Amino acid sequence: MKNAFIKQKIFKYISVVLVASSVFLTSGCDNSSKQVDNQTKKEISMGVSPGPYNDLFNDAVKPILESEGYKVKLVNFPHLLESDVALSEGSIDLTVAQHTAYMNVFNAQRKANLKPVVHVPSVPAAIFSNKFTSLTQVFSGAKVAIPQDASNAARSYNLLEKAGWIKLKNNTNPIIVSKNDIAQNIAGIEIIEMDSANIPRVLNELDFAVIPGSIVYSANIDSNKALLSETIIPDLEIMVVVNEGNENSRWAQDVKRIYQSQQFKDYMKTHNQNGYWVMPQE
Repeated sequence: MKNAFIKQKIFKYISVVLVASSVFLTSGCDNSSKQVDNQTKKEISMGVSPGPYNDLFNDAVKPILESEGYKVKLVNFPHLLESDVALSEGSIDLTVAQHTAYMNVFNAQRKANLKPVVHVPSVPAAIFSNKFTSLTQVFSGAKVAIPQDASNAARSYNLLEKAGWIKLKNNTNPIIVSKNDIAQNIAGIEIIEMDSANIPRVLNELDFAVIPGSIVYSANIDSNKALLSETIIPDLEIMVVVNEGNENSRWAQDVKRIYQSQQFKDYMKTHNQNGYWVMPQE
């Protein structure tokens, strides 16, 4: 009962990021031969938008797929929502940009059936500052910016508690935390919620800021300057996602195999020496 209640609250909480015009999902009516072809095809299309997860796929996974005879088509979308709609309609085959909580809310709101294939490396949110070099330099009244969107705000409040700056109410679900769940502002900081994309632009005017990993990437912020990174829970790990019926296809399983391969792990060891990426829990 408790898990069901938590999932229901997650759906309600994250739904604010998925408000858009109604989209009618179509169901496939292909004949059986086409269905077989879809399970074993060697040409796949991936929905992409600017960010580190698509770049990692392009740099480390796509070359291996192509060496095995696959042709990978990259289809650009401005936002994840549009790529998920295309995925649910069958216009593309996969995305690599969302976590479990987001996918579940999309499925519930759109009556869609997106399915996870494999968890992949994720980029954590972290606390940054252009004025201070240690968390111990925090002071009462310090201006601390965090993202205002529901999902990243929740992650930020958890990170501020990890830093020891605030105390959250007991039994608070980490995915749906808001400012109303603060039991104690231990450090006496001033928390400012704002558009995450704007935080790097005003970092000099702030004392500290929580910046999502994707924004750290797009703003070319040195991840080594992070004062503290979040602990990513499984529900917030990024996944390869496909439409229902394709999760066990040969091509989807090949993508999964590559992400879990020693060749991919060796790539990450070489290209993740600063700890920018957090590997998924196995």
